[in-house]
Amino acid sequence: MASALDDDEILHDDYYSLLNVRREATQEELKVAYRRLCMLYHPDKHRDPELKSQAEHLFNLVHEAYQVLREPQARAIYDIYGKRGLDVDGWEVVERKRTPAEIREEYERLQKEREERRLQQRTNPKGTISVGVDATDLFDQYEEDYEDTVGGGVPHVEINKMHISQSIEAPLTTKDTAVLSGSLSTHNGNGGGTINVAFRRVTSASGWGEVELGAGDTHGPLLGMKIFRNLTSRFFVTAQCALQFSSRGVRPGVTTMLARHLDKNTMGYLQWRWGTQSSMNTSIVRDTKSSHFTFAMQLGIPHTFMMVSYQHKFQDDDQTKIKGSVKSGFFGTVVEYGAERKISRHSVLGATVSVGVPQGVSLKIKLNRASQTYFFPIHLTDQLLPSAVFYATVGPLVCYLAIQQLIIRPYVRAQKEQDLEKQQESSASNIAKKKQEAEAAVLLMQESVRRIIETEESRLGLIILNAWYGKFVTDNSRKHERAKVIDVTVPLQCLVKDSKLILTEATKSGLPGFYDPCVGEEKSLKVLYQFRGVMHQVLSGDSEPLRIPKQSHRIDADT
Repeated sequence: MASALDDDEILHDDYYSLLNVRREATQEELKVAYRRLCMLYHPDKHRDPELKSQAEHLFNLVHEAYQVLREPQARAIYDIYGKRGLDVDGWEVVERKRTPAEIREEYERLQKEREERRLQQRTNPKGTISVGVDATDLFDQYEEDYEDTVGGGVPHVEINKMHISQSIEAPLTTKDTAVLSGSLSTHNGNGGGTINVAFRRVTSASGWGEVELGAGDTHGPLLGMKIFRNLTSRFFVTAQCALQFSSRGVRPGVTTMLARHLDKNTMGYLQWRWGTQSSMNTSIVRDTKSSHFTFAMQLGIPHTFMMVSYQHKFQDDDQTKIKGSVKSGFFGTVVEYGAERKISRHSVLGATVSVGVPQGVSLKIKLNRASQTYFFPIHLTDQLLPSAVFYATVGPLVCYLAIQQLIIRPYVRAQKEQDLEKQQESSASNIAKKKQEAEAAVLLMQESVRRIIETEESRLGLIILNAWYGKFVTDNSRKHERAKVIDVTVPLQCLVKDSKLILTEATKSGLPGFYDPCVGEEKSLKVLYQFRGVMHQVLSGDSEPLRIPKQSHRIDADT
């Protein structure tokens, strides 16, 4: 079953962990776990007023968990949305007599309505800033007379073009959206701007339509319409027509694209464009978990070309991608290669080297920050100079490594520490409460543990000698860090039954007698135990299932 428990709920309200049962546990397994904890925490078993009060509190927690998990409807909601899901607005109108599937569907409908209300209050800003840099003077300097002029020895690098575009969306209803966009462009001192307003309406589950109005000081007013339609589950079509009004008259344009899923990871496209730049384009795009491949051909005026592009995706935390492409046509041939990498939670940095005839050598740097794109094309030379290719390749790599070591990693590390500190501060009161509950549980377990140990010793069974839970420091490079662990020997011994200890695949901080000693940090469970008179030891991850005893845990006498 899917689970939407957040970290706070897992820490404090994981009913499965509290009862130490699997998420797929049957009603019988739940009942056995519940009865065992009831025998341990039942208030009538304790005469001391303080212990009796603590037992009553823990008994109520166990009872609450069992009552939720034993009811199929409530359990269905809890498995998806956690404890908070049982208190969501609108839950009271759901009929409890429905099946779990119907309850889940009704709950998701309520959640969807809340999301739609939020959507009406949001915008979806998107923006692009492109700054073109002419750096050809770095490699194509004059060698004689130019050096004699004032400042002649210093290469001249200038910004020769810039483009800025921005758009926002305003949901009007659940089906209608208004889009406002604008752009400004300048090239060698000449430029202009445009502004567009579009109204999009979702007509059905398989299609939508859009009307666009635009105006600008370079091309004149624009009237356009766009339609998207799913013809089948694997085939869709997009049609777009536009009328551009200018001093030269009305210039119509039509674009139609057909797309089809060829298989699970492959799309085929066929596009026809008629207007000022008529063309016919066909392409095949294959996108998998580890690669992205594109093959495209175009016949048109003025651009006719063939292109092959390949991108390899590394399965690392930084989502590194290496790409290369070859594009050849009437304009010449261009070879491009580059890399892209995630540098923070919301930022992706990429660099591409473009080498072509007759275009020369260019370096393109792109930074995606959330929904904003910053693009810097740097033209290095009009000729194919090996020095330009070398510096365009090595320069960005050296700069990236330096920035990564000196700026990005320290910033990310400081950000993580800050987030961790905030998380620990926000959960401090809950942790103190959980710690108090765990200490009370350990006191209530003492008598039961004594009887379990006597039974296990009589049969040379399973004796937990020492157990620690929390963050262990085993790396020599991190010796300055302090280990954050708690002693959980008594709680684990209390879970031993018939010389066996079985922990389910869930965070162990929710087990009776446990709490989280280091919120937000990686935790483990280390157990030293004796079975049949032989010492055993095991180190288990926080959410890993654990079964004791095992032959592989045995400590050899020679070590």
